[in-house]
Amino acid sequence: MSPNQKLFGTDGIRGTANEYPMTSELVMQVGRATAYMFRNLADGQKRGSVSARRRPKILIGKDTRLSGYMIEMALASGICSLGVDVFLIGPMPTPGIAFLTQSMRCDAGIQISASHNAFMDNGIKIFSSDGYKLPDAQEAEIERLVFSKDLEKYRPTAGDVGKAYRIEDALGRYIVQLKNTFPRDLDLMGMRIVLDCANGAAYKAAPFVFEELGAEVIRKSVNPTGLNINDKCGALYPENVAHATVEYRADVGITLDGDADRVILSDENGEVVDGDQIMAICAMEMKKQGKLKKNTVVSTPMSNLGFELGLKAAGISVVRANVGDRYVVEIMRKEDYNFGGEQSGHLIFLDHATTGDGVVGALKVLEIMRRSGKKLSELKKCITLFPQVREDVKVVRKDDFKTIKEIHEEIQSAEKSLAGKGRVFVRYSGTEPIARVMVEGEDLRIIQGIAKRIAGLVVKHLGT
Repeated sequence: MSPNQKLFGTDGIRGTANEYPMTSELVMQVGRATAYMFRNLADGQKRGSVSARRRPKILIGKDTRLSGYMIEMALASGICSLGVDVFLIGPMPTPGIAFLTQSMRCDAGIQISASHNAFMDNGIKIFSSDGYKLPDAQEAEIERLVFSKDLEKYRPTAGDVGKAYRIEDALGRYIVQLKNTFPRDLDLMGMRIVLDCANGAAYKAAPFVFEELGAEVIRKSVNPTGLNINDKCGALYPENVAHATVEYRADVGITLDGDADRVILSDENGEVVDGDQIMAICAMEMKKQGKLKKNTVVSTPMSNLGFELGLKAAGISVVRANVGDRYVVEIMRKEDYNFGGEQSGHLIFLDHATTGDGVVGALKVLEIMRRSGKKLSELKKCITLFPQVREDVKVVRKDDFKTIKEIHEEIQSAEKSLAGKGRVFVRYSGTEPIARVMVEGEDLRIIQGIAKRIAGLVVKHLGT
C-alpha cells in the first residue's frame, strides 16, 4: 500500500463493500488505527487525574445494509486488538450515533453507512467524544497509521485485550432525545404524516417519534431486507412521498435518507420542499424568536441564489462553506453560529445536535406549522427559488477543471453570460466518481443549455 493513498472523502470512507477500501482487512486496520489514536488521546487526558484508570471505549452503529455485519465485526476486531472496548449498538441513524457517543461518554463513535448510496456500497463515519465528525488532521493521522507499520508493535495480550458489548437500550435513549427537541406545550394530535424511511437506519426510531407525539403516520419503506436500502425510495426519490401525501390527504410528507441525517419534505399539495426551503423557513422563525445567533445561516455553494436573496431581504446573512455537512459544522463552531445546512437536506441545529439530523429537521418544521397554524405550502413561500439545473457525470479521474482548457473556458464564458443573474458551480463528489455540474439563473432554457455543454465537455475529457 502506498502511504499517499487516500481513504477519507468529504464524509468518511466509502466504497463498494468487499472491494478496496471497504474490505474486511482494511476496515480492521482502520479500527486499529482509530483505537490507537483515541486510546492515546484518552491516556493524555488521564495524566494528572486522581480517578482510576479506565479502558477506552468506542461505540459502533450501522444502517441496514447486508454488508454491515461483515464490517461491524472487522471494526470491532481491530479495535479490541488494540486493547479498547467496543459498544455494539446495531441499526441506528448517524445522528443517533453522534448523540450516543457523547451521552455515553465514549472516546469515539463509528457509524457504518454509505448514506444515500445503493446497498452494495458501505462506508465509515467517525465521531470524536464530543459527537462531532473528525477534522481533516485526525482523518489524515488515521490514514497514516493504516498505511504505516507503526501499529505492528502494539498487540496487547491476556487481560489487556478489548471486549465487545451489545447495548440493547440505545434506540430508546435516542428516541427520548429526539422527542425532547419538540416543545412540551405542543403535540402532533390530528396531524397526518406520510413518512419514508428509505428502508434504512431510522425505520424504527422515526415512526415511533412522530406517533408518540400524537401524529397519524403512514409508514413507507420501513421493511429493510439488507438489500433494499435507498432502493427507489428515500431522500433521492422525494416524489414518491409527494404523490402519497396527496393520495392520503396528509398534512406533510417526510422523506429521510438511508442513515437519516437528512430530510426532504412534501407539502399538502404534493410539491417537494427541499433543504434550502426548509432552512429558510426555520431560519426566519429562529430570527423572529431571537434564537438565530448573529442572524446568520451557514450553507454551501449548492444552495440556490434565491435562498440567499430571500434571507437577505429578511435581514439574515448567509455564509457559504465547502460542500459537506462536516464543513458547514466546522464554520458554525468556529464562528459561533447555531444553524446551517445543505440543499440536499442536511440540517444542523447545534442547539440540539452535533450533526445533520433528518428527524430533528422535520420536527422543527412541524413545530413552526403548529405554532403558526400555517400549512407548509404557505410557509415555503418565504423565498422564491431560481431555476436550477444539475448534471451528474461519471468520471474516471478527478483532474483540476482549471487545467483542462476547453472546460475552463466554457465555465468562464457561462459565468460571463449570466452576468450576476445566475451561477455556475462545477465540482467533484467527495464520495463517488462523479462530477456535478450545477447552473442556475432566471431563464431555465438558457441554464439547461449551459449545463449540457459543460457536462458534455466533462464527458469528453474525463468521462467513462
